[in-house]
Amino acid sequence: MGLLKDEDKKAIRGIFEKMKDPVKIVHFTQELNCDYCSETKQLLLELADLSDKIDVELHNVQTDKEKVAEYKIDDVPALVPATVIRNEKDYGIRYYGIPAGYEFASVLENIVDVSNHHIDLESSVLQKIQAIDKPVDLWVFVTTSCPYCPKAVRTAHKFAMANDNIHGVMIEANEYPELSMKYSVQAVPKVVINKSHSFEGALPESQFVDEILKAL
Repeated sequence: MGLLKDEDKKAIRGIFEKMKDPVKIVHFTQELNCDYCSETKQLLLELADLSDKIDVELHNVQTDKEKVAEYKIDDVPALVPATVIRNEKDYGIRYYGIPAGYEFASVLENIVDVSNHHIDLESSVLQKIQAIDKPVDLWVFVTTSCPYCPKAVRTAHKFAMANDNIHGVMIEANEYPELSMKYSVQAVPKVVINKSHSFEGALPESQFVDEILKAL
């Protein structure tokens, strides 16, 4: 039985009609000791069935060590399931955990933006982001039931698309309890910058980039 309903598939096909270039979804999984690995893989494969411009590349984290290293998936402990959205380049977009619930919309939007090489940021924000010349890891802790979280995730992913020095990472807090405890995640969204500076809430893009500059 599929995860997507027929009416959902129809709506998603309409969204994917906006795509110009092919998109590859690189997904890392494992067979054992992973609560949502099979569901995440199924969800991504169902999305690929809705457009001939989407391809899913599957890797097992226990055997495909070269790919794990290539995409730096082991930057986050307890690393599966992990998903990367890319076309001819890796934009630094990462999902750790199943991108379901409210986060599902961010996946669809990212796929279209990556396909169209589109970065929807205000010019003043884009200028600040593109001027960053140091590595930045943006960890956005979310839950799938949080309606405010996708905004924070999308902002982090837009920043990653705009600057190769930036990685935008969604982390489903309930799937990574040890990581959530380590960074004192008591409310979501919570953004952790370079494992040291953090803030809560879905800030406007201009305030979000100011927090990054504070961290640097």
